Amino acid sequence: MVSEHFGFTGSMVALLTPMNSAGQVDKASLKKLVEYHISSGTSAIVSVGTTGENATLNHNEHVDVVLMTLEIADGRIPVIAGTGANATAEAISLTNCFENTGVVGCLSVTPYYNKPSQEGLYQHYKVIAENTDLPQILYNVPSRTGCDLLPPTIARLAKLKNIVAVKEATGNLSRVSQIQELVNDENFILLSGDDGSYIDFMQLGGKGTISVTANVAAAEMAQICKLAEQGEFVAARSLNSRLMELHHQLFIEPSPAPAKWACRQLGLIADDTLRLPMIPLTQEGQEAVGKALKVAGLL
Repeated sequence: MVSEHFGFTGSMVALLTPMNSAGQVDKASLKKLVEYHISSGTSAIVSVGTTGENATLNHNEHVDVVLMTLEIADGRIPVIAGTGANATAEAISLTNCFENTGVVGCLSVTPYYNKPSQEGLYQHYKVIAENTDLPQILYNVPSRTGCDLLPPTIARLAKLKNIVAVKEATGNLSRVSQIQELVNDENFILLSGDDGSYIDFMQLGGKGTISVTANVAAAEMAQICKLAEQGEFVAARSLNSRLMELHHQLFIEPSPAPAKWACRQLGLIADDTLRLPMIPLTQEGQEAVGKALKVAGLL
């Protein structure tokens, strides 16, 4: 197991991919976002995960955005590449693009739409792991993918040398103890993918979160996670209380539309453009997210 060397802990941001009004990647805004996270104490950046709109970027754009993020970061913050796909060969191809680039690991979402069996999921991740030396983080978000990576399958995968962590985004806190009971490796890292319950997740033994909210409240999320890591859960919950509405409203409409709109309001990106079939936040959504930003003290 190699996870202890890479520090997949604390507040990691599921970074959005800024685009200009023509729908092209906006490198100037990307630079501003990366600098914002470095100065705010974010633990790591996940580049072109699902929040980064991997589904609407083509293969070359996907790779280019990760490499741009690495270039801007310049070793000042770890960068994890999103490399998930619903075809195993495509996931391997994406993963191989980041060998020897400086990426510290890969976040690989479960295959979507085709609903593989648990054995299919095991074989998918096993073959990916066999074709790379990069540390792999499993990503389970059945509400978006239509398939659920179950704890017994995670336990099987955790035995493979470079599968080092799982991002659990079910919001089901019982999964923490289920995975802990089945995984016989104290170095295997459990990460939350649900902003509404990440403190509870950490109190049960999780080591951090890969967060959408961190896009707009980076310093606050970093501070809360540090308190949680130190066992200061009363203080962590107190600080998190003003972010609770934001955690929920950033998903009032399909992500990342709310987060992009919020980042634009905060001056972090120049435009909140998305690519179809994703559409910008509605007026009703803007009012809800704007209110949550004010409650959080960000506007």
